[in-house]
Amino acid sequence: MKLRCAVIEDFQSVATTVVDWSPVTDDVEIVTFTEHLATVDEAATALDGFDIVVTLRERVPFPAELFDRLPRLRLLVASGMRNSVIDFDAARRHGVEVCGTASSSTPPVELTWALLLGLARGIVPEAEALRRGGPWQSTLGADLHGRTLGLLGLGKIGARVARVGLAFGMDVVAWSRNLTKERTDEVGVGLADSKEDLLGSSDFVSVHLALGERTRGLIGAAELARMRPTAYLVNTSRAAIVDTDALLAALDAGTIAGAATDVFDIEPLPADDPVRTAPRLLATPHLGYVSRANYETYYGQAVENIRAFLDGQPVRRLG
Repeated sequence: MKLRCAVIEDFQSVATTVVDWSPVTDDVEIVTFTEHLATVDEAATALDGFDIVVTLRERVPFPAELFDRLPRLRLLVASGMRNSVIDFDAARRHGVEVCGTASSSTPPVELTWALLLGLARGIVPEAEALRRGGPWQSTLGADLHGRTLGLLGLGKIGARVARVGLAFGMDVVAWSRNLTKERTDEVGVGLADSKEDLLGSSDFVSVHLALGERTRGLIGAAELARMRPTAYLVNTSRAAIVDTDALLAALDAGTIAGAATDVFDIEPLPADDPVRTAPRLLATPHLGYVSRANYETYYGQAVENIRAFLDGQPVRRLG
C-alpha cells in the first residue's frame, strides 16, 4: 500500500507541475490542498490519514496538539532551513522526521525593489487611473538618485538590497543592534549611529531583520514619528517587526508619505482587515519567496527529502 503525502498551501496549484515527482510516485500518493488551513482543527481534519506532509514556509503552525492528532504522520517537509512554527520537541516525541530545503534570497530582494519603486513612482494609482479613464498624471514621483536609503538589517537580503540602492545612486546607511563598521564597510554603506538616527535621516526605510524578542515591535508609533513626512517604509521581512496599528495611524494621518508591506499579522489577510483599505499603502499577499525558481527548489528538494526518507537515509534534517 502506498504512503499518502499531503502538499498543503498550494495556492497557485503548481506544486505537482513545477517539478518531477516521479522519483516517489511509485511509493507515495500525492494529494494537494489549495485552501489555507487556518486552525489546528482544520489542519487535523484535512491531514488525518497522511504519512507525509509538505508545507510552505511558516504558513501553517505545527504545535504539539497537531502532532497529537496526526498519529500516522512520519515525515514533515518544510521549505527553508529555519522554521519558528514547528514544535520540534513534539515531532521527536511522536517519531516524526522534520526536513527542510534550500531557499534563495533573490526573490525577496527583487520584491523589495518592486515595492519601493512602486511607492516612489505611484505605479499602482497611475496604472489604475489609466485603465479606468482617470486623470492623466495625478502623482509626482519621488526620486531615488541622491536620496538616502536606510536599511534595518544588513544580512544576506539587506546587503543585496543595499547594492541595488548604490547602483541607483542612493546614499545607503544601515543599522541593527549588533551591526559593525566592518560589516558596513564590506558592503560599502554607512553605519547609522542609532535606529532613531536612521529613521530620521532616511527617505526610504526598508526592514530586513529576523523576528525575535528584540525585534518584535521594533517600529512603533514613536519610531514612525521620527520619520520624515516625505519618507516611505517598506517591510518584506516579518509583520510583527512593525506595529500595524501604529503604521495605519501614521498612514491615516499622513505623517509619512507611504508604506509597502508584503507581510501581515494574520495570513491570509482577513477580508475585512483595515490594511486592505489603508491610504498610501501598497500591499502584496506575501509574495517575497513566491517565484518559479524558488518553488522549483522547494518542491524539488521536497521530492529528494521524501525519497531519502523512504530509503532510510533522511537528509536536510531540522530541529
